Amino acid sequence: MDGKSIAQWPASERPRERLLKQGPEALSDAELLAIFLRTGVPGTSAVALARQLLDEFGDLGHLLNASKQQFCAIRGLGEAKYVQLHATLELARRYLAVQWQRGEPLTSPQAVRDYLRHRLQGLEEERFMLLLLDSQHRVLQTIELSRGTIDAAQVYPREVVKTALKANAAAVILAHNHPSGVAEPSQADRHITGRIQQALALVDVSVLDHLVVGRGQSCSFAERGWL
Repeated sequence: MDGKSIAQWPASERPRERLLKQGPEALSDAELLAIFLRTGVPGTSAVALARQLLDEFGDLGHLLNASKQQFCAIRGLGEAKYVQLHATLELARRYLAVQWQRGEPLTSPQAVRDYLRHRLQGLEEERFMLLLLDSQHRVLQTIELSRGTIDAAQVYPREVVKTALKANAAAVILAHNHPSGVAEPSQADRHITGRIQQALALVDVSVLDHLVVGRGQSCSFAERGWL
């Protein structure tokens, strides 16, 4: 059926109808992507095009993290689809941030890692994030402190302290990404983390973790025993 328009498929097999009846979790990556694409190209349905895209990039994660040039080079795609895709991803990130700030304590390290991975993975420049928590480890705020490389001295411990005190935070989680895709912390990462930890200790604010996010992987300072 891949050569046919999805409108010609039996209703029980169309992705939109299946989503409405069974919920989004019942659909494959290709089917969800086909709903986003809306249309295929001549001779290829949206589902078939979605499968081709997943084969081309290897998996959904690599597709979503593709550069504009890589994405738009595929037949059937273009700048408009690229903009739509990244608007959708940003909505998902903001939804997760809102869910975090509704007062639920952070009881799962994996939940923290998943959120930060979605927030930072695949970005083309390095960004340094600060999660401010209260005494029960509920998220007060998520703040982007800097863009660029950490060793370019764009993250200042005094600014972290000032921000934490302003929010009346009891603890923080630090996070940044490596655009190279390699999550292994550098010596500069470890140096700035130590300076921030020492500065925050003077005002009785704990550093719970520093996560370095790469492509499909992350590294936790707490798990390494560095905090």
